Amino acid sequence: MKRVLLVLLAGVVATTVVACGGKKEAATTPTPQPNADSLAAAEKARKDSMDEADRAREEAERLAQQRTADSLAALGHTSEAVRAMLAALIHFDYDKSNIRSGDASTLDQKVGILQANPDARIRIAGHCDERGSDEYNLALGNRRATSSKQYLVSHGVDASRIETISYGEERPLDPGHNEEAWAKNRRAEFDVVSGGDALRQP
Repeated sequence: MKRVLLVLLAGVVATTVVACGGKKEAATTPTPQPNADSLAAAEKARKDSMDEADRAREEAERLAQQRTADSLAALGHTSEAVRAMLAALIHFDYDKSNIRSGDASTLDQKVGILQANPDARIRIAGHCDERGSDEYNLALGNRRATSSKQYLVSHGVDASRIETISYGEERPLDPGHNEEAWAKNRRAEFDVVSGGDALRQP
């Protein structure tokens, strides 16, 4: 009887050892496969990112073009203002060619503009009122243009950049025959003859 029990016990132990003692296989976790929804979401995210990058690039280009346009517009306005200052007239007393104190400040502004724009060349035209002979007024107009040029040159502008001419009484601003008209006509005019396409402020 003992022998039978021992044999049965040995059989149970052997079965247990066989069942438990073998090498266990490692459990493998299956690799998740993306489903159609997640692929579509990833593709949409990629496309959205590319669209956003395109929009950002287009906006940057638009802003750059706007800045360029604004700069050119500002430059145009600046250039026009500088040209207007350079063209500002000065006036003279009757039968005189000396620079009046009020007109000296106008010439000082022209000096600054010409120094800031070394390629600009100007022509100064001297004018007179209708009183006096043609010959006398041509000579007086020349003295007025020359006096204006000398002022600019004495303040640092190269004389070779300034031409002078006299029109005497031939080109009145005001055709009237009174002191108000004559005062307007006794003048020097300033014209840019070259280098005035993009005038800079001093």
